[in-house]
Amino acid sequence: MTPIYNTIMSTLQNILEYLRPIQTHLVDERPIRHILTDSRKLTSPSDSLFFAMRTASGDGHKYIPQLYEHGVRAFFICEPIEPYVERYPDANIVQVQETLRALQQIASHWRMRYNYPVIGITGSNGKTVVKEFLYHLLSGCYRIVRSPKSYNSQLGVPLSILNMEEEHTLAIFEAGISMPMEMLRLQRIIRPTLGILTNIGAAHQENFVSLNQKIEEKLQLFVDADHFVYDADSDEIQRGIDNLGLSDKAIGWSLTPGKAYYHVSYSHSGDGTTIITVQHADESSTVTIPFADQASIQNATHCLCLIGLLPLTTAQRQAVLARFATLEAIEMRLEVKEGQAGNRLINDAYNNDINSLRIALDFQKQRTATSHQQAVIILSDILQSAQLPRDLYKQVGEMIAQYPHTLFIGVGRELCNYQDYFQRSGEGKTAFYETTDQLLADDLLGTITHAEILVKGARQFQFERIVQHLAKQVHETTLEIDLEALVNNLKSYKALLSPETRIIVMAKAQGYGIGAYELAKALEQQDLAALAVALADEGKELRSKGILLPIIVMNPEVEAFEVMTQSRLEPEIYNERILREFARHVERQGLSHYPVHIELDTGMHRTGFTPDRATLEHLAQTLHEVEPLIRVQSIFTHLAAADEPMMSDFTEQQFALYDEGADYLTSQLSYRPLRHVQNTAGMERYNHHHYDMARLGVGLYGISATGSLTLEPVAKLRTTLLQIKTIPDGETIGYGRRGQVAPGGQIGIIPIGYADGYDRRFSCGVGSVMIHDTLCPIVGNVCMDTCMVDLTALQGKVAEGDEVIIFGVPGLQVSDLAERIGTIPYEVISKLSPRIKRTYYKS
Repeated sequence: MTPIYNTIMSTLQNILEYLRPIQTHLVDERPIRHILTDSRKLTSPSDSLFFAMRTASGDGHKYIPQLYEHGVRAFFICEPIEPYVERYPDANIVQVQETLRALQQIASHWRMRYNYPVIGITGSNGKTVVKEFLYHLLSGCYRIVRSPKSYNSQLGVPLSILNMEEEHTLAIFEAGISMPMEMLRLQRIIRPTLGILTNIGAAHQENFVSLNQKIEEKLQLFVDADHFVYDADSDEIQRGIDNLGLSDKAIGWSLTPGKAYYHVSYSHSGDGTTIITVQHADESSTVTIPFADQASIQNATHCLCLIGLLPLTTAQRQAVLARFATLEAIEMRLEVKEGQAGNRLINDAYNNDINSLRIALDFQKQRTATSHQQAVIILSDILQSAQLPRDLYKQVGEMIAQYPHTLFIGVGRELCNYQDYFQRSGEGKTAFYETTDQLLADDLLGTITHAEILVKGARQFQFERIVQHLAKQVHETTLEIDLEALVNNLKSYKALLSPETRIIVMAKAQGYGIGAYELAKALEQQDLAALAVALADEGKELRSKGILLPIIVMNPEVEAFEVMTQSRLEPEIYNERILREFARHVERQGLSHYPVHIELDTGMHRTGFTPDRATLEHLAQTLHEVEPLIRVQSIFTHLAAADEPMMSDFTEQQFALYDEGADYLTSQLSYRPLRHVQNTAGMERYNHHHYDMARLGVGLYGISATGSLTLEPVAKLRTTLLQIKTIPDGETIGYGRRGQVAPGGQIGIIPIGYADGYDRRFSCGVGSVMIHDTLCPIVGNVCMDTCMVDLTALQGKVAEGDEVIIFGVPGLQVSDLAERIGTIPYEVISKLSPRIKRTYYKS
């Protein structure tokens, strides 16, 4: 789920004034600025209020100990309060009948504070796309707050509403339901003044007795609205409007002249664009959209009709209509990733109804049109449908036949039962399996090459296993990591610092090749200040696996801003362009007080603001302009030569420049950002400079930056002997015929090469490996996936399959390898390929 930075600016006492809790235990009046319902999304413990939700998949109460340990001191629970008060005496605890209902009541009360227009959107498909289209079209005329991503559930809606603030002038919220009576609860929270009903399909149909019932349930969102827009060509929707007596609020559009309030016509051009004309009485509006697919055309039509209901000036209306041409496709649940054998995987395992299937097939078709790869479709049974199976799968088969493909794979009993509909559809081959296990056990997937593979299945079929299988890489080389050694090394550096200084662990490049997630899990209880990664995707992966620690992105890219805010990642800001671009993104997301980290360039001359007064004055002015969107969490700099004793004067000068610059920026802000300067070498040589935090990198992994600290080795890289060969006299070995052994000598082939990160500079005896406590030199050139070692000294004592140590034992540590090829230990470990299997243990 997308993180929401709620700025409630209230206290529990204020909130409880309009709730009826069962019991309360209040110890202070700390402000509440963040609502937390997912423990993995913790960002600001001291002012967060956690709602312990009970769902079909879990119970939030079990995460209270972890959150309390991380500093959270306010909780809503629905269990007896006494054990919690006894265990957490300094926490504010409120017991309610149902935590979700309490959150909804808070959101409903919050909504009543604001009188600006609120647009509510519901339907079966297209809600999020319509919302994002409207935001794009209207953001030049309004300050808009909207649902992040697809926050449209009983939980997502109240979280979205709590982002409403006085500064906004328009709100756009989605509402989705899967059960009867749910929409009434959402209507009381959203209270839309305008609305859009998108298309109605079969998604979540299983809990409704009929399509008509579902339509009438969704229409409940608009019972108090002034007007709402809908497709009047749908007889079912029109019948529902009439049954509920909503005709005076309903503004329909139709392709048939005279049938509805708006008459709509379309014309297509050959360049993939569509012209839409909407006419009412003698007034008409014409726009061009950069789409030709039916779903996008319908979504844009809803938007165009609703815009006609807004009180815009003539100039504003013209500007909005022109923006239709700049609409962009909204990425929803489809994930594209690289596969083996030249394949690309389109992963869509979020849900599997017939409407979303067409969207996914459209997406695949667009990709194959440009990639010229064949299309392969892997589909599971469709579980959320009120149609009879025979009718449903006949319709699915006809749909599949409309999209060119070379292979269709069906998984599920119903697809097997009705496979005749697919064997007759199109020219592609077909295959059917009752279970995902059966498909994975077959060798069919291994025959697919150079294809765009759509993997679409209901969750219970666990199609993520298929994606894993198609993308997985198997390797016999293993990196073993001692997690206990990691913790001990961290403690060694903590001992060098003042007790108040906390550590930021550098986890970039997958934790220097060690594995960022396992590193984070091993150190999560060690009171770290934060983790730091290089790229947003690295941080996203950590968040997806449940890491709660603050995560700093050291190399933020504009294209990754969405990932950063979605995963609550904190960017380094090193110039004004990035600062302003990120502030604009934060505003578009409806967020505020987003934490960033300002870098000063005191001598590294890589990235960062130069600390001269003119630059800092301009930076301070910019920071004032982007308030309250941005909050400076920390100010830092990079030491260029802390590991070089001859550069001590230069390093001390960096400290002085930093102190002066950080002091000035802090004086211009209404709060005090944290400070950090020292890296691993700085901690070892300059620990008399005390700051709030220090950044620990390679030292954590057992490598002292200055050689002055005794650390524990963390990693052992091992592989196996694939083959042993006796080499005839005078023969050469490997590419370039560079390798030779003594007469009668033997070589061993091991499965590691420069594609694994084993540097080619280890060729021809520069590098060695250890087998049975004996160093065996590399023979010839290191190859991409293998290399050869001289086994002559071990003849008769070695066999195929024996263990080979690359590094991680005395005499063959990472620092030894780095010295042999004239580089630094960072390079040796950070270059290790992801295809090398990682295993983790505690010594």
